[in-house]
Amino acid sequence: MAVTSTNARRDYSLTGPESARAVALGLASAEWYHTEVPRKVMKDLMRRNDAVATRDTAIWLGLMALSALGGVLTWGSWWSVPFFAVYGVLYGSACDSRWHECGHGTAFKTQWKNNWVYAIASFMVMRNPVAWRWSHARHHTDTIIVGRDPEITLMRPPDITRKVLAFIGIPNVFQDFAVLARQAVGRLSPGEAEYIPESEVAKVTCWARIFVGIQAAAVLAALLSWSFLPLVLIGGPRIYGTWHMVLVGLLQHGGLAEDVLDHRLNSRTVQMNPISRWLYWNMNFHVEHHMFPMVPFHGLPRLHELIKDDLPRANPSIAHAYREMVSALLRQRHDPGHYVRRDLPPGARPYRMEFHGEDALPEVK
Repeated sequence: MAVTSTNARRDYSLTGPESARAVALGLASAEWYHTEVPRKVMKDLMRRNDAVATRDTAIWLGLMALSALGGVLTWGSWWSVPFFAVYGVLYGSACDSRWHECGHGTAFKTQWKNNWVYAIASFMVMRNPVAWRWSHARHHTDTIIVGRDPEITLMRPPDITRKVLAFIGIPNVFQDFAVLARQAVGRLSPGEAEYIPESEVAKVTCWARIFVGIQAAAVLAALLSWSFLPLVLIGGPRIYGTWHMVLVGLLQHGGLAEDVLDHRLNSRTVQMNPISRWLYWNMNFHVEHHMFPMVPFHGLPRLHELIKDDLPRANPSIAHAYREMVSALLRQRHDPGHYVRRDLPPGARPYRMEFHGEDALPEVK
């Protein structure tokens, strides 16, 4: 496992020198550490279940429809605020975990259900369903490998102000829409061209045009009706309802190690309240998910119990995890080489620290 200890600002693009360095050091498409789980047990954990996913999806969409109806019927009064507060989180935050799990194809046993929910959730979160399927595949192949992973959200030194603004969708929603608009005219960025096959570009363009068209229709409806209501229902929740997605999403890898081949070092498991776990579809078990990404969301709590003695102790709450992460991020502003590395429980296999590159291992700080 190769890592970097440097206070210099790194190039996180997929076309810069860090990408070539990662390949040269054997960090790209490498073999990752994983806790040993008996094959029979893993096969059972990986079993998909239409009933569980269908029930949760029906509840999600049903609550969204009811809260939207309540907001529409009370529009123009303060009574609409609690309805849209609920609607916003269901649309602007819960969509992310549904997008994620259905993108993996693990939520439902029936694949067309995964594909439909994935497409709906992709629209809500403003992500091109084709482009992001390839992006997320790279994220799992090269998790938090600088120059390889297109989904690193907390770069070093961290831009803390930008991450605070992300809780209200700024500037992310405008950037995400700009990406869709660019893709709608058939243009990929140099980074996207690194992981999206040329054969998929036409599909990327088609989906981008559909999504941009729906958003444009909402804007036109708002102008014609001279009301913000269409935008509150479509697109707007990506601003006012995104806070929970950001709240839990930053904890996935924030303040942890870069350029390692052990998910126990670069991913974080956090115990959360039942509501957050439902909205997040158990992605709070994030070390477990990265080790075994084909285990469905409903199998992650059981997987955690099976392998927790080989993992760092889970953060006991969101607040505890934020204290740990924020402390690390504040230090990384002046010391980008710093990262959190927690002790493993007695009997756990040591962190994978073998080294085959030219750089020295970092000092643990």
